[in-house]
Amino acid sequence: MLSAPSGAGKTSLARKLVQTRPDVALAVSHTTRRQRPGEQHGADYYFVGNARFMAMIAARRFIEHATVFGNRYGTSKQAVTALISRGKHAILEIDWQGARAVRRKFPHARSIFIMPPSLDSLQRRLQARQQDGDATIAVRMRAATHEMSHQHEYDDIIVNDQFEQAFAKLAAIFDALSD
Repeated sequence: MLSAPSGAGKTSLARKLVQTRPDVALAVSHTTRRQRPGEQHGADYYFVGNARFMAMIAARRFIEHATVFGNRYGTSKQAVTALISRGKHAILEIDWQGARAVRRKFPHARSIFIMPPSLDSLQRRLQARQQDGDATIAVRMRAATHEMSHQHEYDDIIVNDQFEQAFAKLAAIFDALSD
């Protein structure tokens, strides 16, 4: 599982890993947040309404779920078991709350925290994405400090200062898992 503050590069690293390794696949999460331009239902997330999400919680369909920035996110058991049954390493892109829940259920799951090189660089990345307004970026920056305070709970920490170097470290972790 991969966790990071918003804008640290978790999704970019995960996507490159999936593109370069046939033994790795992304477990697509469910979310109640609105679909952003360019995102595809079923590829980036399963975009669902709050009522459906709550029904899935009641039916115990999630391995983990959490509320982040006012939206619900969850990884379904079905998404993960389908990947594992195909012999894949399932990557879960989740926040620290979800990672904690997964570790309780699957203590041997490998957890990796992606750190930005600094808070200033994180803010610049969030602004450069042009997905959020200043108020949302301010909320994300306040949350980043809290999220980063949980990095010690993870098996590995990768600082994403130079993307290719961070990717090489991530790939090396998966190389070790495959040995």
